[in-house]
This record gives sequence, C-alpha cells and structure tokens, in this order.
Amino acid sequence: MELVSIFAPLIDKVLPYVLAGGAALIGALIWGFRQRLAGAKAERAKQAAQEAKARDVADQVQNDVGTLPAGAAQAELKKWSKG
Repeated sequence: MELVSIFAPLIDKVLPYVLAGGAALIGALIWGFRQRLAGAKAERAKQAAQEAKARDVADQVQNDVGTLPAGAAQAELKKWSKG
C-alpha cells in the first residue's frame, strides 16, 4: 500500500483542527502584543502626567521666589544651601 492512501483520510480529518489551532495561536500572539503596546502607552501617559505636575510645582516655586524681595530671597536660599 502506498503511504499517501493511508494518511490521506487521516489528514482530511485532522487538518481543520490543526488550522484552527494555528489560527488560535496567532490570534493569542496578536492579542498579547496589543496588550503590551497598550500597557506601554499607559505608562508613558502616566509618566507625562507626573512630569507635568513636577513642572507645575517648579514653576510655582520659581514664581514664588521671583516675587520675593532680594534680601528675603537671599535669606530663604541660605536656609536651603549646604555650604
């Protein structure tokens, strides 16, 4: 007997399941990749929000220091200097 005639009916029965499994695997990989990209995007947005908040605080401090008279600003800065 020829091998093709033996395996042909088996291949006909199994092939749809193999194709479905392969499609499911590819779908799972694509889903995982998209989840990873979404997580990275969320992390970048979180970091951008934190940086914006830090810039706002720095701007507020800069404005506060700018409104002080020169003598008061020097006195305030002496408190913070280590030298």
